[in-house]
Amino acid sequence: MGLTVVGIGGSMRADSQSERALSVVLQGARLAGADTVAITGTDLILPFYDPAVLERTALAHRLVDALREADGVVLVSPGYHGTVSGLVKNALDYVEDLRVDPRPYLDGRAVGCVAMALGWQATVTTLTALRSIVHALRGWPTPLGAALNSAEVSFDDRGVPSDPAVERTLRTIGEQVVQFAQGHAT
Repeated sequence: MGLTVVGIGGSMRADSQSERALSVVLQGARLAGADTVAITGTDLILPFYDPAVLERTALAHRLVDALREADGVVLVSPGYHGTVSGLVKNALDYVEDLRVDPRPYLDGRAVGCVAMALGWQATVTTLTALRSIVHALRGWPTPLGAALNSAEVSFDDRGVPSDPAVERTLRTIGEQVVQFAQGHAT
């Protein structure tokens, strides 16, 4: 039975820089032997999460079902005003639907975190916020995370980062998610 890593992130703009970063992390996970699922861009345009509303859209069901089956997760968020984008945060609020599962929330799963913003302050605070959210959801942030300053690094139209060290870092995050999942497979 293969491992599955679910990647969530990007922005409403198709093929955004943060979505390209997510793609590189998921490439690292695939190279380490995992199947990957990316939930990005318009797939993240969900109704505001409301625990009192039990009906879910098809996209919300896809997100929750993918996370339910995930062996590992990758989160990539643009940094908006020093924190996680509303699009990514709302998607993470849907993890509440997993609260009564045998593996509640993200329990026992490695979660790779990447933040991308214009400037170091927003990138670092966004990465810190992602890691804090992962802890609150009972996940295990990978030892390596990435804070990418878009003033210093960008991704070309093929998704290749302008700095080879960034590509190595992102692939390593994907590998760490898979390595943890392999070590904790039941």
